[in-house]
Amino acid sequence: MRTLRHLGGLFIGLVVTAGVLGGGGWAVRQLSGPAGGPPPQQTLWVALGAMAAVGLVVGLVMAGRVSPIAAFVPSLVLLAWTVVYALDTARALSFVPSDPSLDPLVRDVGAGAATLLTTGVLALLGVALFIPVLMPSRWSRGDVDDDDYESGQEGYY
Repeated sequence: MRTLRHLGGLFIGLVVTAGVLGGGGWAVRQLSGPAGGPPPQQTLWVALGAMAAVGLVVGLVMAGRVSPIAAFVPSLVLLAWTVVYALDTARALSFVPSDPSLDPLVRDVGAGAATLLTTGVLALLGVALFIPVLMPSRWSRGDVDDDDYESGQEGYY
C-alpha cells in the first residue's frame, strides 16, 4: 500500500512540474504583454488566474498529506535546471523550446519558463517544494487509532 502512495506521489509530482513550467511559463509570458507593455484586460485576468491556480496546486502539494515524492519531483527538476543555469547559462537556455516551426503556444510557454528561470523564481519554488521532503512525518502514513489512545487522568476534562 505504501508503494501505491509513493507511486501516486510520483504522478502528482510530474503533474505539478508540468503545471509550474507550463502554466506558470504561459502566464508569465501573457503578463508581459505585447512589446513589453501591459496586457489587455481580459488576458491579464486569465494569466493571473492561471498563476493563482499554479500557486494553489503548489501550496496543496507543500501542505497536503500526500507522499513527499509529490513535492520532491518538481523541486528536483526546478533546482537542477537552476544549477545548470548557474553553471552554464547557454546550455540551460538551450532547453527552452524556441524553434520557429513549433506552435506559438509552446514557444510562449518556453519563453515564460525561461523568464522564471532567469529571474530566480524557479530556484525559489524549488527550495520551497524541497522543505516538505525534509520532514520525517511526511514519510509515514500517519494512521493513528483513536481507540488505542488513553488519557492520563480520567477525571479531568
